[in-house]
Amino acid sequence: MKTYDVCIVGGGSTFTLGFLKSFVRLRDEFPLRRLVLFDIDGERQEPIGKYGEILFKERFPELDFSYTTDVEEAYKGMDFVFMQMRAGGLPMREKDEKIPLSMGKIGQETCGAGGMAYGLRSCVDMVKAVHDIRTYAPMAWILNYSNPAAIVAECLRREFPDDKRILNICDQPENVVRSASRLLGCDWEDLDPVYFGLNHYGWFTHMYDVHTGEDLLPKIKRLTAERGFLPQDAEQRDQSWLDTYGMVQTIMADFPDYLPNTYDQYYLYPDYKAAHLDPNYTRANEVMDGREKRVFAECSEVIAAGKLGDKFHAISDAHAEMMIKVAEAIAYNKNDRHIIIVENNGAIANLQDDAMVEVVCELGINGPRPMRVGNIPQFYYGLLAQQVSSEKLLVDAYYEHSYQKALMALTLNRLVNDAKKARQILDALIEANKGMWPELK
Repeated sequence: MKTYDVCIVGGGSTFTLGFLKSFVRLRDEFPLRRLVLFDIDGERQEPIGKYGEILFKERFPELDFSYTTDVEEAYKGMDFVFMQMRAGGLPMREKDEKIPLSMGKIGQETCGAGGMAYGLRSCVDMVKAVHDIRTYAPMAWILNYSNPAAIVAECLRREFPDDKRILNICDQPENVVRSASRLLGCDWEDLDPVYFGLNHYGWFTHMYDVHTGEDLLPKIKRLTAERGFLPQDAEQRDQSWLDTYGMVQTIMADFPDYLPNTYDQYYLYPDYKAAHLDPNYTRANEVMDGREKRVFAECSEVIAAGKLGDKFHAISDAHAEMMIKVAEAIAYNKNDRHIIIVENNGAIANLQDDAMVEVVCELGINGPRPMRVGNIPQFYYGLLAQQVSSEKLLVDAYYEHSYQKALMALTLNRLVNDAKKARQILDALIEANKGMWPELK
């Protein structure tokens, strides 16, 4: 069986340990020859790299593993590059969340003004990274799940229009499927979803049983109304995530047509959510005080002991296994179904063709083949068309260095939706992002 060379960009991420362990668990399904971690912050990456050395020495000794801050060493000859960079790190995420909240609007990592701030930083860093990758690995598959994926996907579509080996993917739709399986008491792989939307802004129209063909969405609606909706791994989640999944019950009570992506809550209830977020302690703080400390504490313990001990199952991530399965589908031409961000081109029939939409695709060696969903109802069309316009205007602002386009983008976003407030927030974000955004004039 062919073995593969893989690079993970963002080697210092708190998600990397989940990847390292998942590569061990899935070594027979997706065998590696070489794995390289790359991060521009070598100090942050080092403990994770040292952890990896211990892990693979014990569990995967034949793997050629290394970590680096050198671009050529990271990318040269790679078959797959997994992108999980966080432009600006958690300190800038904290500003993305707190600046809009200080002005009465939602501060969120991927939605609203905070997501747009992060989006402009990500455009800068992702464009550079992809050009670097193509210098040293022109045929590598680039699997991007850096946030905000919708804005990044639109930017990469424009910058690399003929590059068919860039995929933009998010794990949240799969997380919702897995959570529905918990509610139903079945294996998530027994569910065959139909889904449409934009990244972090979509709905499941059907959830079929792969064995019987029965649409289980009516049962999901009934059980959600009776019991609420929990993430599949609820016991490992912070309170903010439990609250996020809990809103699915509210959304389905108000809009019972479909099962929503959990992020829909921000677009449907922006005033309610803004009023219930703490402007002094946001999700960024929760991550820094929770997941961040847990991950680096585990690294410290393993490094100090010089052995893995009982830590193999301490921290793992479903999203890591999902991304590896995406690579596996391509490598072995499996034509598995995955929810992927693609150029619309009729997948959602009544939405513009050049929108970057999120739909179920069959995925194999030639990339994704989207499964069409036809026309979507007026309510959902209206929501998505507004957001597509907002995101396209923001990418216009990136390329044109246009303050006016950025102002239009924020004004149009449902989480801002007011021109005076948009200008106030934009000016504060420009100040906070000096040197990380293109200069807006």
